[in-house]
Amino acid sequence: MDEVDRDAVVALRACFEALGADDPEGWAVSEITENIPQLARFLALRSVWPELIDVWAAPGSLETIPAASRLLSNGANRDDLTQLVRSTAYDAIFGLLYRLTTHGRDDEAPDDSPGWRLMETTATGELTGRAVQSLHESLLSMDPSGRDGQDLFD
Repeated sequence: MDEVDRDAVVALRACFEALGADDPEGWAVSEITENIPQLARFLALRSVWPELIDVWAAPGSLETIPAASRLLSNGANRDDLTQLVRSTAYDAIFGLLYRLTTHGRDDEAPDDSPGWRLMETTATGELTGRAVQSLHESLLSMDPSGRDGQDLFD
């Protein structure tokens, strides 16, 4: 890397580190050397686990689902039910991220049908021209427990 690239990596690494990334150097180097909008990918994914997956392990959360509440009152194991709900949430999120950031079109639609693309923007909302792709590939590594989702599939 030349001097300008090294400075960019150092600055971006500091940003990833401040945001709590597990591998700030890896994210920063990838963005700078491969021109992948890794900061946008990281920011898009970092709230998925706490807000959409791990939320189901919080006390009282299962009771907000009538079917789960009935299962619990009939003696279902809370830990098993929590794992089921969390793994189902993970599977749904993985599938949606795959569909939104990989295909970019409905394979069964006519060839001249529009597609879609998730794009990175600046802080003021201007498009940078870089597509945010394959978010599903980083979903497991964003598990804040550091276990890469292992407890979902035990």
